[in-house]
Amino acid sequence: MSFPQFAFNNVRRGARTYAAFFLSSAFMVMIFFSYSVFMFHPGVTAVEMGANTAAGMKIASYIVFIFAFFFVMYSISAFLKLRNLEFGLLTILGARPGQINRLILMENMLIGGLSIVCGLAGGLLLSKLFLLLGTAVIGLDSLPFYWPARALITTTAAFVTLFLVNSIFTLVLIRRNQVLELLKGSVKPKKEPKASFLLSLLGLALLGAGATAIHGQMSSRSLLIAAVTGIAGTYLFYSQLSVLGLRLLKNSRKRSWRGTNLVWISEMGYKLKDNARILFLVTIVISLASMAASFLLSMNQANRASYLSNPFAVSYTIYPGASAGDSGAGLQEIRSRLEMEGVAYNEYKVDFIRSAVIDEQKNSAQPVLLLPFSRFRELGEIIGDKELPPLAVNEAVLLLNPQYTDYNYEAGQTTALTDASGQQTLTLKQVRKPKVMPFGQYTAPVLIVDDALYRQAEAGSGGNSLIGNYFYTIPAWNDSSPPTVDEAKFIISAELVKWNRVRNLSAGTQYTMLNAKAFDYLSSKHENAMIGFIGIFMALVFSVSSASFLYFKLHTELNTDMRMYHSLSRIGLSSGEMSSAATRQIALLFFVPVLVATVQTLVVVRPVLNQFHIRDTTLPILITAIAFLGVQSLYFVIIRARYVHSLKRIMV
Repeated sequence: MSFPQFAFNNVRRGARTYAAFFLSSAFMVMIFFSYSVFMFHPGVTAVEMGANTAAGMKIASYIVFIFAFFFVMYSISAFLKLRNLEFGLLTILGARPGQINRLILMENMLIGGLSIVCGLAGGLLLSKLFLLLGTAVIGLDSLPFYWPARALITTTAAFVTLFLVNSIFTLVLIRRNQVLELLKGSVKPKKEPKASFLLSLLGLALLGAGATAIHGQMSSRSLLIAAVTGIAGTYLFYSQLSVLGLRLLKNSRKRSWRGTNLVWISEMGYKLKDNARILFLVTIVISLASMAASFLLSMNQANRASYLSNPFAVSYTIYPGASAGDSGAGLQEIRSRLEMEGVAYNEYKVDFIRSAVIDEQKNSAQPVLLLPFSRFRELGEIIGDKELPPLAVNEAVLLLNPQYTDYNYEAGQTTALTDASGQQTLTLKQVRKPKVMPFGQYTAPVLIVDDALYRQAEAGSGGNSLIGNYFYTIPAWNDSSPPTVDEAKFIISAELVKWNRVRNLSAGTQYTMLNAKAFDYLSSKHENAMIGFIGIFMALVFSVSSASFLYFKLHTELNTDMRMYHSLSRIGLSSGEMSSAATRQIALLFFVPVLVATVQTLVVVRPVLNQFHIRDTTLPILITAIAFLGVQSLYFVIIRARYVHSLKRIMV
């Protein structure tokens, strides 16, 4: 038997051990190749958003490759440790270290080569579907299939290098064990798992510090502190706190001596201690994927709510300094375009005055827009805000934009209005906090004042602070569903927005701005869709790899468990009791990371999204958690069935 045949037989005999690693590697190759097919498509850069899409795919492929690098490195090193006994026997039979290294390198490259071939084959089969799905989700024009030679070469070169470098790197780092140590292999008796009470307290303290940091004033420093303490606390949770909890549970005779609880509780302590790093990695991977998915779902939900809550289909803003020609051309274009299409509309002119109110706590002035009481009452029915109490000259109502979270004002508070004409002390009769600002997503908070005070401020500003706004309501476009790209309201809106952008660009001025909610909604939706399309496949990579980690650990512990359950069966443990105890152990390994990741997502995503003024995050997080729970349940059912089936064969 030649050396390559010997390596091939070794891989064939260990097919069950390598199965999850092989499938995960092939899946990563397939995803990387699919991204490359999209990225190198000749038609991508020729369409709108194509360049952004290609850039997104490129970043995603880098992330997949980096993750694959560490996944392969960890897996190879774990496989080698599992084979200590085999290497010890080969050494006794006369194999030199160089020959063993050569054998390991050939085996790794054989598995890697098969993974690359299968991944590329799967990618080629699904590339047409990937292109169709990608263009449909992102909203690009359909891209034809092409022979992806560049993607094939790039993927092959990248993953051959990955497997080769990892194999060599792992061989260099592995300690040269003595023959006796190798022969002991992985059958060394286990020490009773111990947990430090102080380290458990430290783990709790770190997790608490992470949650406190992210719920305080958000900054890059607080995010870094939250990330470091959260990751370290998660590791101590698995390596110390969970073991301590199981020991306390074991000491409780009332619970541990009921049924077969003692069997799985005692063994679970060993498994948690041994698998702390695996569970830690799986939790971090699932947490990252859950946070990204929750963030995306929340953004989509907020975008839809903003569209449905905005009463104005089109808005046109004229800033101070604009000439009569600047403002007149835009108004004429909007009116003529709508009339040409036969679209009935209503036009409302609203003049805001730039001003500021004093924040006594911060000792600074915060910008507001002044609006006369009478004009707000006229618009009340349109914006759904009719009940506004009468105002005296020294009273005002503050309409806060949810985008601005640093305005800390309460009803009854006295503040100073400052503008070109001086300062005026005002009492805030009401402070309103609508979910969506009716005058535009990025409009500054509006201070509604008495008409006399407004006229005084207008005269004092001399017209230099006057911002003209034209809002258009279009009854035919006010349906209850967001637009699609082929609807007239989007097509007309997009043409108007682009016309104004081109006009500003050619004139070299930015004195006017034209916004249309249909265009804003679909632009944001398409950007999120691209991120979501990329994110779904990355989440799948993370999910499959986490299942691979758990499968590998269970498989390596199978022989030990078989010996234990065989002994227990001889003293009366039935197959049903064995199945129940084993199922609980496997369920804890699979579902505890999902539970911990969901809690971490709840803790992290909510305050981060609040910085983006998105408050409603519970539903997206729950949807993400249920999705991961479903996928993890599928893995659990498959792996649990194979595991218990293997154990049943040794029961007496």
